[in-house]
Amino acid sequence: MNKLIPQGLLIGSIFSSIGLVLAYANTQPPPFVYFAVPIGLLVLALLAFVATEGWIAGIDQFNISIGQYFSWTILLLTLAICYEVVARYAFYAPTNWAYDVSYMLYGILFMMGGAYAMARNGHVRGDFLYRAWPPRTQARLDLILYFLFFFPGILALVYSGWDFARLAYLINERSSASPDGPIIWPFKAIVPVVGVFMMLQGIVEVARCVQCLQTGEWPQRIHDVEEMEKLILDEAEAKRLAEEGR
Repeated sequence: MNKLIPQGLLIGSIFSSIGLVLAYANTQPPPFVYFAVPIGLLVLALLAFVATEGWIAGIDQFNISIGQYFSWTILLLTLAICYEVVARYAFYAPTNWAYDVSYMLYGILFMMGGAYAMARNGHVRGDFLYRAWPPRTQARLDLILYFLFFFPGILALVYSGWDFARLAYLINERSSASPDGPIIWPFKAIVPVVGVFMMLQGIVEVARCVQCLQTGEWPQRIHDVEEMEKLILDEAEAKRLAEEGR
């Protein structure tokens, strides 16, 4: 990574720029948005093509850390639901907050895991076809899909999510699903934040595709826990290579 541009400063600058663009876009008519999306795609493509190994590793580690940190919400969710079940059926004293807490925690867990799953290459795809193709073919297909579907969708998510959260904040929106009616704008604010996280990870994934097209091999990812399916596939591949070497 260029020493003149620390990773933290670069990431912070991207967040600040996106925030300013969203704040300005909310005051503009739809044609501005239609014009801004193609420009945004060009900027994202440029960032992906100039990304270095240090920048890629920094974004990867950031999103993996976010996913690992928020994975603990599953424990809080389990405790909240267990408490509600015991209170409701054992003591006939249901809580006013369990329902709101349960869907908020689950939503946070689901949303914050999006960029983590991308960093771990864990999102669902047609593996029965994809894994049989050579790496360069995989990279070409991924590049097409990222720019055709992923980035336009994520830009729409960030823009719409920002407006969604801003309106909830302005009217001090509260939940209507329970008597307590907790404020709900902090929960809605997670939507554009997660969109930015996934946009950053998308840039990294495009950079990986570019590297794969250049070298013919996929760059290594940061090590983390592996799914059983991948371990089984790796073991089968090792056995196949061992048999071919005999």
